[in-house]
Amino acid sequence: MKRSLRLTILALGLGGASAYAQPVTAPITKANRPALDQQFRERVAKLTQERVGLTDAQMSQLDQSNSRFAPQLSQVAAQERETRRQLRQEMTSGGQPNQQHVSELLDASLRLQKQRISIVEAEQKELARFMTPVQRARYIALQQQFRRRAQELSGQNGSQKEGMGLQQRGRPGLKKRP
Repeated sequence: MKRSLRLTILALGLGGASAYAQPVTAPITKANRPALDQQFRERVAKLTQERVGLTDAQMSQLDQSNSRFAPQLSQVAAQERETRRQLRQEMTSGGQPNQQHVSELLDASLRLQKQRISIVEAEQKELARFMTPVQRARYIALQQQFRRRAQELSGQNGSQKEGMGLQQRGRPGLKKRP
C-alpha cells in the first residue's frame, strides 16, 4: 500500500502540468495496478530522457544502475525513517528520555547517513561511466525535484506536520538566509 501511494504521488509530481491536462479514467484497483505502474515507469523514463538529454543506450544503462542502487537506497531510507520514529517516540514519550537509547539512536542515524552517502557515491561513479557531468547534474536536480514534489503531495511538508506540532524549525541561534 505504501509503495502504491508513493508511486501515485511520484507520478503526480513527475507529470507536472501535463498531469493536469490528462483525464482520470478509472480508479486504481488491484486489477489495473500493473498497467498503471507500467504507464508510470514509461512516463518517468520519457521525462528523464527528455530533461537530462539521454540517448536510448544511456537510458538502458541508467535503468540497470537504478535496478542495482534503488533497493539499497530504499532499505537505508526505511531504516533512517524507523530510527527517526524511535527517536521521536523516545523524546516525546513523557517523562525522562532514556539517555543510552537516545545515544544509540543518534549513533545509528549517523551510521545510516554515512551508509547512504557511500551508496550515492558508488552510484555517481557508475553514472559517470556513461553520463556527462552536465547530464549527471541534471539528473540529480530532477531527482531532487521529484522528491520535493512527492513530499509536498504526501503531506510531509506543511499542514500535517503543523497539525501534529512538528513544524520545521531552524536551529536555535541560527537565522535563515534570505
